[in-house]
Amino acid sequence: MLSFACLLLAGSLFAQNDPAAKKVLDGVSANIKNFKAITSSITIKSLNSKGVSNGSKSGTISYKNKKYLLKQGKTEVICDGNKVYNFDGNNTITVTGADEAESLLSPQKLFSNFYDKDFTYKLVSSAGTTYQIELTPTDKRKNFSKVLLFIDKTKNMFTKVNILDKGNNKTEISLTNLNTNASLNDAIFIFNKSKYPAKVEILD
Repeated sequence: MLSFACLLLAGSLFAQNDPAAKKVLDGVSANIKNFKAITSSITIKSLNSKGVSNGSKSGTISYKNKKYLLKQGKTEVICDGNKVYNFDGNNTITVTGADEAESLLSPQKLFSNFYDKDFTYKLVSSAGTTYQIELTPTDKRKNFSKVLLFIDKTKNMFTKVNILDKGNNKTEISLTNLNTNASLNDAIFIFNKSKYPAKVEILD
């Protein structure tokens, strides 16, 4: 009986997925797999539940083969594919597993076909030059309730991601100056403690 109930639930979740959205998402995923490497300017803006800005940060992101380097001012995040090193710009580096970081919709997850396993999805707009796809996490324990992807029809690539948390606060992530044929040295994705202040504390 339990197995049958699980099958019914799985079927119900699958039924919620929009074939039109899946076609677009599969196209983006296949496109990303053909990229040599990705570099982009990135802006992350935070808004409260009333739409009032809590500020924004700008920086750059480099991505290659599930590894990434995100720089914003003095802060930076390095992922070597297995571990994520988050430098706060002062004296602390926090180390987490890449799987743990992925639960927060990390670049490693965004640049993959993450949607099939963790979300239900639907196409909410195809007007103009952009597709808008809404994703809802299947795991209700996630700390966000909705994700809205903006996908450029010509580039076949997302250019903006809006993440809505359970308190209706929103994080907007925008990508500009996108280069999908970047030449990146793998060394930039290797954590090197000597690059940071001598008194830096590593928390893992």
